[in-house]
Order: sequence, then C-alpha cells, then structure tokens
Amino acid sequence: MIGNKVMMRLRLSEGDVHYAGGLIEGAFVIRIFGDIATELLIRHDGDEGLFAAYDMIEFKAQLKAGDFLEAWGWIDKVGNTSRHMQFEAYKVITNAEKNECPSACKVISEPLLVARASGTCVVPGKFQRGAQCPEFKESGGQ
Repeated sequence: MIGNKVMMRLRLSEGDVHYAGGLIEGAFVIRIFGDIATELLIRHDGDEGLFAAYDMIEFKAQLKAGDFLEAWGWIDKVGNTSRHMQFEAYKVITNAEKNECPSACKVISEPLLVARASGTCVVPGKFQRGAQCPEFKESGGQ
C-alpha cells in the first residue's frame, strides 16, 4: 500500500466561496486532504483512524468557484500505528474569464499545483485490519 495513490476530483461551487471575488479558502483543500487520508487508512487498515498532525502545508495558487480540483494522496511511511502521508492538489479546469461568455471554461494543459501537505495519521493497533475481526483480514476487507 505504500506509494499507492488515491485521487478525488470535484468542482468548486459558489457555495464553497469564502472570500470576495469568488475565492475559496485554503481550509477547503485541507478538508479534502482529510477525506483522502480517511480513504487511505480504510484501504490500508480497514479503519478511518485519526489525523494526528500536519507537518507541512503550502498553498501555491488560488481556487475560485467553478474550478475543478484534483487532489491526490499516498502513504509514504508506515509505523506500528502511524501512517505518514503526502498530499497534492491541482487545478485542472478553470473559468475562461470571458466577459461575453461568463460560463466558458478551459482545461489547463499542465495542471496547476494549488496546495501540498504532509502529515501523520494514527490507527490504534486494536482497530487495524484483522485485530478485532479476523474474517475481515481473510476477505481483504471486501
């Protein structure tokens, strides 16, 4: 499971706007990273686990309503109960900003890195795959 990536893609809406000018707050991206961490932990351990801490967060570009965001995450280190993860978020589609056609959008040929982060999640041993449900381990969690 180390290095296997998971991805979420979503369109940001007017309901996601937090600042003037249709800007989306950085915390929105961090929430998406948290959802990706949850999926990674479920795939790795069969449990949602807990996010303990981010050790790095960088915001590189703005997001606006109408943008399409593609976010990736992967586990890069595994301890007894800790899982260290890396996250990246890219803008892949954005508004074309044409006044005569306000709904026009464009696909970004080179996805634009908007944020990246890394952090550690914890899954207590008693909740890891197979610890309480041996049949779960045998079935691979499916």
